[in-house]
Amino acid sequence: MSFEIKLPLFEGPFDLLLFFIQKDELDIYDIPISKITNDFLAYIEELEHLNIEVASEFILVAASLMRIKAKMLIPRPELDEEGEEVDPRQELVERLLEYKKYKAVIGDFSLLEELRASREKRGNVDQEIKKLAEQNNVELELQNVDMYKLLKVFEKVLERFEIEKNRPIHNVVQYPYTVKEQKDKILSSLAKQDKVSFEDLIAENPSKIAVIFSFLSILELLQSELINIVVGEGYNNFWLSKTLSSE
Repeated sequence: MSFEIKLPLFEGPFDLLLFFIQKDELDIYDIPISKITNDFLAYIEELEHLNIEVASEFILVAASLMRIKAKMLIPRPELDEEGEEVDPRQELVERLLEYKKYKAVIGDFSLLEELRASREKRGNVDQEIKKLAEQNNVELELQNVDMYKLLKVFEKVLERFEIEKNRPIHNVVQYPYTVKEQKDKILSSLAKQDKVSFEDLIAENPSKIAVIFSFLSILELLQSELINIVVGEGYNNFWLSKTLSSE
């Protein structure tokens, strides 16, 4: 029978040291170096026993702990500039306090990130990611498909096909007339005879569009004072004639 041993993973050596201090409720300003060092080395040995690669930063801190432990076992007072004895643990305590402070700030930022991500104002990122994953999960969609859903989809496709088939089609046709051409045609007719009847002018092409273009051409020629109009009795017809300025 084999037993599986699970060890907690720590982000760094100072994270591990804080864990030992909090677990045993130790005073961070008066660290029992001997106990902390033994616990730290035991953790590293367990990692090596389980063939887990030990990071170099853990080895460096282990060496620092052993150095501090040796200094405390063999008292050889180290004095500062003012002549006072320096505690070998002082640098370790300062670094632990600094790490603890940053770790607390990172925890607050992580909580703030979770709160911001769960808000709906600018979109819930977690919900959007889940929704996209469900949309792209073909296997999940196929598991929920039945004959009724297939028939409903087929019915909607047929409805769209009928709508597209019966949709009105608009064809834009360019008229084969221009005002300039009709003006040239009227002036050409007046060059051959003194006056032209409007009825005779539109008799060649009596379509509505041709009549409209011819009438617009007559209005422009009148505005340019190139023709005159003589209205007949009853106002049923009128004649066009050239002006003196057009000759």
